[in-house]
Amino acid sequence: MTAITIALTKGRILKETLPLLSSLGIEATEDMTTSRKLVFDTNRPNLRLLVLRGIDVPTYVQFGAADLGVSGKDTLMEHGGDGFYEPVNLGIAKCNLMTAGIVGKAPVTGRLRVATKYVNVARRFYAEQGRQADIIKLYGAMELAPIMSLADEIVDIVDTGNTLRANGLEPRQQIAAISSRLIVNKAAMKTKHSRIQPLVDQLKLSVTGIE
Repeated sequence: MTAITIALTKGRILKETLPLLSSLGIEATEDMTTSRKLVFDTNRPNLRLLVLRGIDVPTYVQFGAADLGVSGKDTLMEHGGDGFYEPVNLGIAKCNLMTAGIVGKAPVTGRLRVATKYVNVARRFYAEQGRQADIIKLYGAMELAPIMSLADEIVDIVDTGNTLRANGLEPRQQIAAISSRLIVNKAAMKTKHSRIQPLVDQLKLSVTGIE
């Protein structure tokens, strides 16, 4: 019997996902939060866990290298959602995807420059607003872009807002409320349905408490 593979997102999402898996009776055979391994066996035969960078989880699930995955909605929005279902909002790792700019500085009214790692999301958002925007892709330190006049605004994840405030920025428009989602490869849902559907149902029950 081929193994069921679940791809998990490292970091905060992993720490909040493990208790959910534990509630289903799924435990890794090693401490996933401290190990440098990327593939973990579990106490269930033919079920293994992967630990990946968040941006890679949807790709692994889309192309069938993993049957299921746990990914932030921000990552799924940027990826586009091809090749997998999104059956359960796990309600963990909550935050907001927002625009932000320098405190007290009037927003640009004409064409603006926006720094973000969420290029596709930002492009869609400003187009829907009827705004012309040049999108500049950055991989980190978004808050520096407006300070150094690289960009007028940024699009980024906001949790407490402390990092924005510490760098003289303020949140402006909310693009989406973010939480982590369970995703399932479309082909695997058909070929391994008898094993995957119970996992989906159990997770949904664990999250909502409603059968």
